[in-house]
Amino acid sequence: MPVAISVEDYYAPPGVYRAIDPDTIASNGGAEAATNGGAKVSPAPQDGDPPMELQQVAGDMRYHTRHHHHRERPGHDYAEDVITPQGVQPHHKTSYAETMMHLFKGNIGTGCYAMGDAFKNGGLLLATVLTLFVGFVCVHCQHVLLNCAALMQARKIQQERANDPQAPITVLESNGNGKAVEKQKESVPVPAITVSEPLDFADTVALCFAYGPPAVRPWAPAMKNAVNIFICVTQLGFCCIYFVFISSNFKQIADRYGLVLDVHLHMALLVVPIVLTSIITKLKFLSYCSLAANVFMTLGIGITFYYALQELPPLGERHFVGRLEQLPLFYGTAIFAFEGIALVLPLQNEMKHPADFGKACGVLNIGSTFIILLFTAFGFVGYWRWGEAVQGSLTLNLPDNEMLAESVKLMIATGVLLGYALQFFVAIMIMWPMVESRVALARKHPVRCEMVFRIMMVLVTFLIAECVPNLGAFISLIGAFCSSSLALMFPPVIELIVAWTNGTLGVWLVVKNVIILLLAFLGFATGTYESVSALAKEF
Repeated sequence: MPVAISVEDYYAPPGVYRAIDPDTIASNGGAEAATNGGAKVSPAPQDGDPPMELQQVAGDMRYHTRHHHHRERPGHDYAEDVITPQGVQPHHKTSYAETMMHLFKGNIGTGCYAMGDAFKNGGLLLATVLTLFVGFVCVHCQHVLLNCAALMQARKIQQERANDPQAPITVLESNGNGKAVEKQKESVPVPAITVSEPLDFADTVALCFAYGPPAVRPWAPAMKNAVNIFICVTQLGFCCIYFVFISSNFKQIADRYGLVLDVHLHMALLVVPIVLTSIITKLKFLSYCSLAANVFMTLGIGITFYYALQELPPLGERHFVGRLEQLPLFYGTAIFAFEGIALVLPLQNEMKHPADFGKACGVLNIGSTFIILLFTAFGFVGYWRWGEAVQGSLTLNLPDNEMLAESVKLMIATGVLLGYALQFFVAIMIMWPMVESRVALARKHPVRCEMVFRIMMVLVTFLIAECVPNLGAFISLIGAFCSSSLALMFPPVIELIVAWTNGTLGVWLVVKNVIILLLAFLGFATGTYESVSALAKEF
C-alpha cells in the first residue's frame, strides 16, 4: 500500500508545465518544510489568493501549479507531468521516429504542392539549382539556431551558479555539434529578461543579444518580441493557407458529384473538424494526427507523381530560366516550403534524447535531406507536366473525372487538415501565456479559457482565409514577408553576435552570414512587393 503523497511544483504555459526551482518558492514554504521532515508543503491559502492549483510566480508571466500524486511510481519523473483538460497525465517524450514524423508533417504540406508554381516562376534549370541552394541554407540556419541555443543554455546555467551579476564566467563556443566548450573568461551581466526552460527560438535570440556586446544588449527584449510576432504571424498564415488549400480541393470533389457550393461555404464547413484537432494541448498526443496525416500525404504524393509522369511533353517546351520579375515569387514560395525553423527547438526539446536531433545522422539532417529532394522533384515534374497551366497546388491540376485523382485530393486535403493542429500548436504556445498573464479570468479558469482562446484563433484564421482570392500569391507573401525573416535573418545575426562575444569572429564567418542576410533582405523586399501586387490584381 502506498503511504506517501508526493507534491510537485510546476510553472510554464499550459501544456508544458515544468518543475520550478525550489529556491524560488516563497520563504514560508521552506519554513514549513523544516517542520515536515524536509518535504515541502504548500502554504495555506489566504483570503483573496488565487486557487491552490494555480498561483502566479512573482516576476514571471507563467504560473505555479501544484498537484498531488496519490501513488508513488519508482523511476517516474513527476516534474515532467503535464496538466491537460482531463487532469494530471504523465508527460511522454517523443522518440526518434515520432520526432521524424512531426518534422515531416511540419514541412510536407501545402508548400510541397506549391513547388510546381515555384518552378513555373523560376524555370526548370534555375529553379532546380535555387531550390537545392535555398534548402541547404535553411537547414544550415537551423543548425546555427541549435548551436546558439546550446551555448546560451550553458551560459545561462553558469550565470545562475555565479549568483553575482558581475561575476566572471566562462565564455563558451560551439564545437559544431550543438555542444558548448569552454573558451576564456569574461564578465557578462545577467540579462533583464524572462526566458523559459529549455530555451525556445525567441529566448535564444534574446539571450544572444543580452550576453552580446554592450551596444546590442538593450535590444534583447525587443528582439524576443519580434521573433515571437514573426512566428505567430507565420504559423497563423500557414493555418490560413490550409483553409484555402483544403476548401479548394474539397470543392473540386463536391462539384464532380453535383454538390456545387461556393468555396467560402466549404471553408465554413471545415471550422468544426479543425477546431476539434486544434484543442489538443500536448505535442505527444498530436503524433496520432501526424501519423494519419503522413499516411494520407505519402499516398497522395505517390499518386500525384504517377499522374505528373503521364504524357510528359518534350523538355524544350518549358522555360529553363524564369523571367527576372518572377524570381521573387519563386523565392517566396520556396522559402515558405522550407521554413520549419520555428519547429526545430520544440521538436528537439520534446525528444527523449535531444542530442539525436542535430547530430550528423540525426532527425534534422536525415529528414531535411529527404524533404529537399522531394520538393525539388515535385516542383520539377509538376512544371514539366503542366507547364504554364500549373496551379498553386498540384492537386488542382489532377483530372476531375477519375476516381483515383479524386481520392488523392481527398487524402491530401485530409492530411493537411490534420496537420493544421501542429502549425497552430506553435503559435498558441507563444500567445496564450501572454493572454493568461494579463486576464484575471484566464488565471481563474485556465483550461476553459485556453479552449475558448484556441477556438477564437481558429475563427480568426478562417476569416482571413475567406478574404484570400489567390492561393499561390498568398503562399509567396507569407514566405517572403515572415518565413524569410525567421529562417534566414535571425540565425546569421545571432551567430555573428555570439562569435563577436566569444572572440571567434573570422572573415569566412562574416562573409557567409552577410551573403545570407543580403539574399534574405532582397527576397524579403522583392517577394513581398510582387506577392502583394499579384493579390491586388485579384480584387
